[in-house]
Amino acid sequence: MIESLVEVTLDSRDNFLKIKETLTRIGIASNKERKLYQSCHILHKRSKYYIVHFKELFALDGRKSTMDDSDIERRNAIAMLLNEWGLCKIVDMEQVKNFCPYNKIKILSYGEKDKWELISKYSIGKKKF
Repeated sequence: MIESLVEVTLDSRDNFLKIKETLTRIGIASNKERKLYQSCHILHKRSKYYIVHFKELFALDGRKSTMDDSDIERRNAIAMLLNEWGLCKIVDMEQVKNFCPYNKIKILSYGEKDKWELISKYSIGKKKF
C-alpha cells in the first residue's frame, strides 16, 4: 500500500510545516457555505515523506475507503502544485502523470483562510474511539 503513495523529498525541515499548513487550504469547496474540505495530508513515515489523500490514510488504518481515480488525480495535482511551488520534490514524476485540471481544486490564499471553515476529514496522530 505504501508503494502507491506519492513520495516527496524536502529541501528543508521547515517545509514540512509549510506543506502541512498549505494543505489545509487546498481541497474541495462548498462555495455557498464557505467550507473547504481538505483533500491531502503530508505523512512522515520511516524517514520518508508522502503526499497522501485522506482516503489513503483511512485504508492505511484498515478502515473502509472509497478511493477512486478522481481522488488519485486530485492528489497528484496537489502534489504537482507543491512541487511547482518549490515546497517539495516528487521522487517519481511518472507516478503523478495522471492529474486533474487545477480548476477542479479550490486553493485558498493564506489571507482568505479566516473567511472559510476549513474541514479535515482525517487527523494524523489522533486516535478516534
